[in-house]
Amino acid sequence: MQEINSPQQPSQKRPRLLALFAVTLVAILLLLILPALTKQPVVLTMLMQAQDITNWKPFVKEFEQKNPDIRINLIEGPFDTNLIENLYTSAFLLGESPYDIINMDIVWVPKFAAAGWVRDLTDRIPPKQLSKFIPGNVEGGRYRGKLYRIPHASDAGMLYYRKDILEQAGIPVPKTFEEMVKISQNLQKQGKATWGYLWQGKQYEGVSAMFVEVLSGFGGFWANPQTFEVGLDKPEAIKAVEFLKNTIASGISPPGVTTYGEEETRLLFQNGKALFLRNWPYVWKLATAEGSNVRGKIAIEPMLSSTGQTGGSCLGGWGWGIAKTSKHPEQAWKAIKYLTSEETQRKFILETGLVPSYKSLFTNKEVVAKYPHYPQLLKVVERPALRPPLAQYAQASDILQRYLSSAFTGRMSAEEAMKAAASETRNLLGSFKQPKAS
Repeated sequence: MQEINSPQQPSQKRPRLLALFAVTLVAILLLLILPALTKQPVVLTMLMQAQDITNWKPFVKEFEQKNPDIRINLIEGPFDTNLIENLYTSAFLLGESPYDIINMDIVWVPKFAAAGWVRDLTDRIPPKQLSKFIPGNVEGGRYRGKLYRIPHASDAGMLYYRKDILEQAGIPVPKTFEEMVKISQNLQKQGKATWGYLWQGKQYEGVSAMFVEVLSGFGGFWANPQTFEVGLDKPEAIKAVEFLKNTIASGISPPGVTTYGEEETRLLFQNGKALFLRNWPYVWKLATAEGSNVRGKIAIEPMLSSTGQTGGSCLGGWGWGIAKTSKHPEQAWKAIKYLTSEETQRKFILETGLVPSYKSLFTNKEVVAKYPHYPQLLKVVERPALRPPLAQYAQASDILQRYLSSAFTGRMSAEEAMKAAASETRNLLGSFKQPKAS
């Protein structure tokens, strides 16, 4: 008798169904995961000076480790900031800039924003977060009320002085230009120092930065970016030029100061040849290093002013923006947020000794333990004298530099030079329609 096959039991079907389910699940997972595994990371490009790349490379790598879907390609540029600006400008003028994140000097912001080369970041950062930065650094990143740059390093002009000589003579630190002149003359007569006051008089951007402080200290102004009013031929501006000329005529400053930049003045001061020096924060590390003639003998103060006036320090510094042509603005913003965070900046400052843009870091215990002069440096950066945020700033600065040089070298009187500078500046600003930032 033929055996009749009985129907399969449910228990016999289950292994096949489970196997089919497993194969299907693996196929689905592969379809979902493989594209993610094979997807190339987004590459952001950033142009920086060589020395900045060295400082930032460890923090860029740290960001990439935490964000494996983003890579930052650092392009090494020349040392000269003017050449960096020219490279950016050329790239933008050609159309599709190859750079995503733009490392901007504070004086480039108006030009880049007015030309529509960088994105408006105003709505990307909450006001509460923005309030943690040095106010002047934030203002330096604005153009016509909109924010285009997030600061990552500050800079400010300040007064260095020989505290050992002043203390030995029982003389308090000067608060005004007039006091500094008297102290310099007296101590020079006593043979305590070769020179009284060193400043940057060479025809370059540094002379404009230096003059903004003296101009502010005499109650004057350069140009109003809203009304285009020019103040270079007003009595306060002429007095500021006359003060600087008189430091040379009276022998407080060396005749060669008209050809000096930051380094020439730093070296003279560091070699123990002067009582007072106007310069930037980078000098501290060099002047207090082992082997320096003034190690342990110097201190800093905010920039001076004339009697009855309030002075200010010219703010410099760098920050990051996003190119208008960037195809990856969201990833660029993610990188900027990380690199400008308070924690990243704390580690960056401890590594490099550069100046923070966060107020809290000037008094941070770990930072102050390594750099004890930072609380005093905070007083400097909180009294800013900003260069005017003009879209035509480079041309306006060139005019000022030329006429200051003419005045300092005696080719023109202070009044003649400032009247000519004011006239050319008015023609410059009047010949341009202020472009609207997009």
